Amino acid sequence: MDTKTSITRLARLACIATALAGCASANKAPAVADVAVSRNAVEKAVSAGAVELAPEEITGARAKMARANQALEAKDYKLARALAVQAQADAKLAQSKANSAKAGAVLNEDLRVLPKEVERAKTRP
Repeated sequence: MDTKTSITRLARLACIATALAGCASANKAPAVADVAVSRNAVEKAVSAGAVELAPEEITGARAKMARANQALEAKDYKLARALAVQAQADAKLAQSKANSAKAGAVLNEDLRVLPKEVERAKTRP
């Protein structure tokens, strides 16, 4: 193998390595962003009362967030994004269930009070 061929091969390998490094860093930013958005969704769900009102869903969301963070640390950006998207979906479901449970409690209270209010309205002159 002559020197010119060796230099050409090294140049090609350098280009390939640079391209692969660029792809890795290009995938990093979206993965980091997805994990951040998912973390925010989990926090919102917890604030909505999901720990008490949707424990299975919030536990699943938290577990997936932990795995997404581990994947980020391992530089497995594709897995991190996938887990972050799943965690976000679980967190939104947990938040919806918590909000629904709270609305149901309010509705039940209103239904409990309604007959009393109807009776009181009937007795007014």
